[in-house]
Amino acid sequence: MVGLLVGIIYAGLRVKSPAPPVIALVGLLGILIGESVFPLIKDRIFPPAEPARIENKEQTSYNK
Repeated sequence: MVGLLVGIIYAGLRVKSPAPPVIALVGLLGILIGESVFPLIKDRIFPPAEPARIENKEQTSYNK
C-alpha cells in the first residue's frame, strides 16, 4: 500500500524511480531470501536451546 502511494507521488512530481522495476524486484527478492535463509543457517550452526522442563509435583522426591 505504501509502495503504491510512493509510486503516485513519484508520478505526480515526475521524479524518476531510483531503480528500474526489474532491479527493484530482484532487490526485494534478495531481501526476502536473506530473511528466510539466515535464520535457517543460524539455527544449524547454533541450535536453539531445549525448553526448561517443569517437574510434576507428584514426581518429586520431597513429597514422599
